[in-house]
Amino acid sequence: MRKKEFVYLYLSNNYIKGKIKFTQKEIAEKLNISLSTVNNALRPLVKMNSIKVGHMGLEIIDFEKIMVYWATIRNINKDIIYKTFCPYRPLRIESSLPSDVIFTGYSGYRILTGDAPADYGEIYVYSNNPKEIEKRFPKKKGPTNLIVLAYDEHLEMFKQKNCAPLPLIFVDIWNLPQWYGKDFLDKIKNKLFNR
Repeated sequence: MRKKEFVYLYLSNNYIKGKIKFTQKEIAEKLNISLSTVNNALRPLVKMNSIKVGHMGLEIIDFEKIMVYWATIRNINKDIIYKTFCPYRPLRIESSLPSDVIFTGYSGYRILTGDAPADYGEIYVYSNNPKEIEKRFPKKKGPTNLIVLAYDEHLEMFKQKNCAPLPLIFVDIWNLPQWYGKDFLDKIKNKLFNR
């Protein structure tokens, strides 16, 4: 993920916990990134009127717009560092992965919420140890169903139950090609946007 995406993750994760006001300095310090990176990330949000910036800081005024914008600029394919086919069912694959992975996508939603609105076959995880995953699941021919994404240390501050937070799961699923992703997105929209 690009640094500016962590700004959106920080805003969205705090928003769902009830916080709507921030300062750019606070965001930069919490994420250990430059103020200019924060400023550049916020510029399009100001343009689309999803945040209001004043001399005392910024305020989220349209959370859904932020999420949709982030989802449209996310390029999950650039983050893929390993993928393979595994002939096992999803639950068996998930339970056989190293304990330090961070689940996202369909698995992330299921583990985080205890719900799966549709059957799924693909497992997406963030990992800083893809070699260990490759040892357990070597390259095999067949339809790719285990996808490893590049890990970033910022994920540690947001993860819950070894899962990405719900806003990141939403953005990741938005970018997945499977038709049943819509069932998951509809459920997440209900949780995030109170529809």
